[in-house]
Amino acid sequence: MPRKSIRHAVTALPLAFMLSLSLSACSNSASEDNSTVRFGYIGDYNGASLLAIADKQGLWKKAGLTAHVKSFNNGPVQVQALSAGDLDYGYIGPGAMWLPASGKAKVIAIDTLTHADRVIGQPGMTSMKDLKGKRVAVPEGTSGDMVLNIALAKAGMTAKDINKVNMDPSTIVSAFSSGKIDGAGFFYPAIDTIKKKVPGLVEIASTKDTGDAFPTAFVAGNKVPRAKNSKVIKVLQQANDWRKQHPDESIALAAKMLQVTDAQAKSDASHVETLSTADLAAKTKSGEVNQWLKKLGEFFVRNKQLDHNPDPSDYYEGDLYGQSYGK
Repeated sequence: MPRKSIRHAVTALPLAFMLSLSLSACSNSASEDNSTVRFGYIGDYNGASLLAIADKQGLWKKAGLTAHVKSFNNGPVQVQALSAGDLDYGYIGPGAMWLPASGKAKVIAIDTLTHADRVIGQPGMTSMKDLKGKRVAVPEGTSGDMVLNIALAKAGMTAKDINKVNMDPSTIVSAFSSGKIDGAGFFYPAIDTIKKKVPGLVEIASTKDTGDAFPTAFVAGNKVPRAKNSKVIKVLQQANDWRKQHPDESIALAAKMLQVTDAQAKSDASHVETLSTADLAAKTKSGEVNQWLKKLGEFFVRNKQLDHNPDPSDYYEGDLYGQSYGK
């Protein structure tokens, strides 16, 4: 493979069927020096767009960094890789925010606000009650798991009312399409893939209905030096502002990186709210970002994923984000 400022490990795979990479595969990909950045991402607009922009705009090189990127199926697997020292950075959705909150990683930057998570059911279903006693799949510990638990609580139900099964995203696509499961806590853009095979799919519940903020984020391993985090945050901020100013071009770059059509990436991006770096820095300084994270923490405590709800300042590097923006 020719050496470039950025490398892609699974770019040949369609978005909805990307497979998790083994951690051993990650450990073979990059050197351990502070000019090398090993970055994981999920194959969607949220996870890929800033990395695609940073590559295209030469932002890594400008910062004196070389980035090696790899696609993962979900956030928890990336956090495992961070803990094992096989990655430096990763991208997670809101459903995996309990992992940095439990001390397993640091949030270095908020990416977007997302409303891509749904509880879906087979044609004919109309409510969460229709899932009672039925097989409902989730990728455990992810945003799909999160939206299912939110919807169950809102309906006055618990996980004991359904037959909840843990599946990876690609298996959920095939299992739902073949009718082997009755519902799923899942997310776009993978739901778009199912809709092609099950056009009568029903969206039973959505995070959008809650009115709450669901931040996505970039995370760093706990042992990554602060100076390196500062450089990476600056790259992400520059890419973020380019994305905010060039939404159509950012969709095209993400589509190219993910090897999907522009229309697919545009549909995916329709579930995402981007914010300027100035806005994110201001919301960090005012404490609004911490409020988003605190509210997610309350959910994770109720869901027994956290024993207690820590102060977000313990795991969100908001001060460093503000300092990097001011440079």
